[in-house]
Amino acid sequence: MTDFFANFLNPEKRLFIGYLISAAFIAFFWLRLVQKKPLVNIASGFFNSKVWFSKSAIADYKLMFINQFFLKLLTPILIGQLALTLFVFENMHLLFTRPSASIPVWLVMLIFTSVLFVIDDFSRYFLHRLMHRIPLLWKFHKAHHSATNLTPLTVLRTHPIEAVLFSLRAIVVHSLCLGVCFFFFANNVSLIEIFGASVFVVIFHALGSNLRHSHVNLGYWDWLEKIFVSPAQHQIHHSTNPKHFDCNFGAILAIWDNIGSSCIVSEKNQHIKFGLKEQSEKDHTLKNLIIGS
Repeated sequence: MTDFFANFLNPEKRLFIGYLISAAFIAFFWLRLVQKKPLVNIASGFFNSKVWFSKSAIADYKLMFINQFFLKLLTPILIGQLALTLFVFENMHLLFTRPSASIPVWLVMLIFTSVLFVIDDFSRYFLHRLMHRIPLLWKFHKAHHSATNLTPLTVLRTHPIEAVLFSLRAIVVHSLCLGVCFFFFANNVSLIEIFGASVFVVIFHALGSNLRHSHVNLGYWDWLEKIFVSPAQHQIHHSTNPKHFDCNFGAILAIWDNIGSSCIVSEKNQHIKFGLKEQSEKDHTLKNLIIGS
């Protein structure tokens, strides 16, 4: 239970209460000032029981709790992250000679934070793309795409196997970056942090990352959506329209989708139906979400 509440109290988590509040403010100003929606419509949209208590949303909540148990199984592996970091560090000596030049601490922090951000984001994109392209992985990932109502908590609507795979991805990426940076920059390696979280993570979440799983159609300029993934672009990723299949896999940066020819920019006032191509009420049952149909 404490792990569940940590999702809302830890600034490293997307569902941190501060990020949810900032997303609500961004959504309000977008709907009111840009889309000119009446206040009563905005309020009813925020507190729409048909969304928050739909079968789709209730399935989100159930998977959230179930995945807490499965991620507990990763605790020994998380402890092993230090061993993997040391393994990478030691083996770097076989490939390179450690530099002797001194680099300012602020520059080391900037390099490490930036490198980790880019590699972490690419690995998310790459694994996400594989989840769509490899039939076995899609059997797990389709649990996430079966959501017909998107709320911020839908980010945790994942099959336990997918949750484990993405956690392992993070362990490998962080260990590699730490091991390599420790080798080149000695003991000066640390993140540039705000409230105990990477500065890039805080900026990303504070600027409305939670709106990606929502019905708020917040898009950027076309040129910007080719650099950063907007909430509206991720909503396209959840579309049942065949022309939207296999697009916008990126988490933060859209450049990977541009390189992979899978970037689709959003349209003003786009109307999207969320879910699977062939959807049924059974797709919201735990049996189907975990075992499959």
